[in-house]
Amino acid sequence: MSKGIVIGASIGNCVHVAGAAHFLSLAEDEGYQAIFLGPAVCVDMVLESIEKNKPTMVTLGYRLTPENGVTIVRELIEKSSKLTHKPIWIFGGTAPVAEKVRALGFFDVIFDGTDDIDDSITFLRTGQLPDKSGAELFAADLTGRLAQKHPYPLLRHHFGLPSYEETCEGIAEIAESRVLDVISLGIDQNTQQFFFHPENRKPEMDGAGGVPVYDAQGFSRLKEASLRGNFPLMRCYSGTADVIPLAEVLNETIANAWCAVPLCWYNELDGRGDRPLRTSMEEAQELIAFHGKRGIPVELNEPHHWGLRDAHDTISVAAAYISAYNAKKYGVKDYISQYMFNIPNALSFSMDLAKVLAQIELSESLADKDFRVYRQTRAGLPFLSGDDAIAKGQLAASTALQMNVRPHIIHVVGYSEALHAATPEVIIESCKIVRGVVRSTLSGNAESLHEPKIRERREELLSEANYLLDFIRDEYSSISDDPIGDAAVISDCIKRGILDAPHIVKTGEFRGNLQTRIKDGKCLAWDGKAGRTIDERTRLEQLTGKAMRSSLRA
Repeated sequence: MSKGIVIGASIGNCVHVAGAAHFLSLAEDEGYQAIFLGPAVCVDMVLESIEKNKPTMVTLGYRLTPENGVTIVRELIEKSSKLTHKPIWIFGGTAPVAEKVRALGFFDVIFDGTDDIDDSITFLRTGQLPDKSGAELFAADLTGRLAQKHPYPLLRHHFGLPSYEETCEGIAEIAESRVLDVISLGIDQNTQQFFFHPENRKPEMDGAGGVPVYDAQGFSRLKEASLRGNFPLMRCYSGTADVIPLAEVLNETIANAWCAVPLCWYNELDGRGDRPLRTSMEEAQELIAFHGKRGIPVELNEPHHWGLRDAHDTISVAAAYISAYNAKKYGVKDYISQYMFNIPNALSFSMDLAKVLAQIELSESLADKDFRVYRQTRAGLPFLSGDDAIAKGQLAASTALQMNVRPHIIHVVGYSEALHAATPEVIIESCKIVRGVVRSTLSGNAESLHEPKIRERREELLSEANYLLDFIRDEYSSISDDPIGDAAVISDCIKRGILDAPHIVKTGEFRGNLQTRIKDGKCLAWDGKAGRTIDERTRLEQLTGKAMRSSLRA
C-alpha cells in the first residue's frame, strides 16, 4: 500500500532537477507514489497539481540566485494560502539559497546540500530529520540501526585518547556531529589486561593505545557522553584477560553493540597478553558463546590479523571461513564479518577485491535463517600515508573500492592514523570524506566485479583456501570430530606452520617457515630456495612431507 504521493519539481527559472528527482526516487523506494513536474515549473502549476493529487509531501528545488529564489517562494507563500489541501513542504537548494528561504519560515523541511542520503531516508521513514530529533528516533541495537539506515551503511570509527576527560569530551563532540553511527571505544592495554587486577597495572603504560578506564563507572560515563546528537551506538574491544567478566561489565555499562574477538591472537603469539595460544583460543570460543546466548552480535577479525602479518592471500581467505564457522558453531545469530582492504598494502586494487570476494563467498556460505552475516569493510592501516593530504585521497579511494561489495558497516579509518590516534576533528572529517564516497557510489559503482582477472583470482583463491581447509580436516580427522571448530587443532596448525605468517616469531614451539612475496598484485607463498611462488598443495607438502590422505580437493 502506498504511503501517499510526493510531488517534486524545480521552480521559477531553475532547471536543476537532480535533487528533486533523486528525492522522488528515494521516496518510491520507501513506498510513496512519485509525481515529477519537471524543471522551471511555475508556482501556479505546482498549486494545481497539489489540489488535483492531494500529495503527502511537495519537494521544490531552487539553485540559482538567492534573491530570485526568495521572490518565487514569497509568491508561493501568498498563493498557497488558498489551498484546501495542506501538504508537508520540503525545499532543496544551495546553502546560500536555503539560508534565505529558511528565514521566511514557510517550509517544514529544508535540505541545503550538506545533508546526506541517509538524512533523506530517515525523513521519509519517520517524518523527522535527525537534527530535530531525540533518542527515540535511533535504534539502540545494531540490527535495528542497520534496518533503519539500509541501504546506507553504518559508519564506525575507533576512538580513545590517553586522557580520560578528553575522551569523554571527544565522544560528546563526535555524537553532536551526527556523522558517525558507532563509536568503537579504544581502551588502553592496561585496561584490556588488568581491569580486574589494578595492582598489576603499569603506570608508565597508562593511556598506551587508548583510554585508561579503571572501573565500571568509568565505562558508564563514556556511554553517557554519547547520549546526544544521533545517539551513536558504542562498542569496545574484548579484554586480553578475564574476558567473560569484562564482557559482562561492557554489556551492563555501554550496552556493547557487538563483541569483537580475535580467535588466534591477544596472547603469547602477538604479545598482547601472556595467555598460551590454545588457552586464549578456548577462552575466545567461550566468549563467542557468552554473547551468542544473549543475542549480542559478534565480530571475529581473523582474516586481517593474518594479512597484517603478511600471510599469503590463501590463509586470509581460509581464516574468513574459520572465523564464521566458529561464530556459528558457538551460537552467534548475527555475525559481523570484517574485511580489511589494502593488506598487505602492495596488493593491487583488483587482486585485493578478488581476495575479499573469495572471503565473502566462504563466510556467507554458512549463512541461513539462524545465522545472519553482515559485511564490514575498512581501509588497511599500513595503506595510509603520513602526509594528511595523500592519506585523505587514499581513504576515499579505498572506500570506493570497498563499496563494490555493498558493506553493511564501514569501519572508517581516520586519515591521521599513520602519524597519531584520531582526534574528534579528524574522525569527523574522515567520516565526511567516506560519506562523500558513499553518496557517489551507493546507487552504483564502477563495474569492476566482472573483470575477468578478478573472477579468475577469486576462483583461484576459493580453490586454494578450500584445499587448505580440507587438508586441516584430513590431517586431524583421527583426533577431532570437528577440526575447524577445535581450539586444540587450530592452535596446533599455527604451531606447525599449517596456518602461518612471516611476522610470527619462530621458536621451538612455533615451527612454520612461510615466506611470501607480492607478485602481479597478489600476496603469494614463496619458495626461497627455488626462487618461485608455490601453490597450497606444494607448500603443505614441503612443510609436512605429506599430501592429503583423502581426495576431497585432489
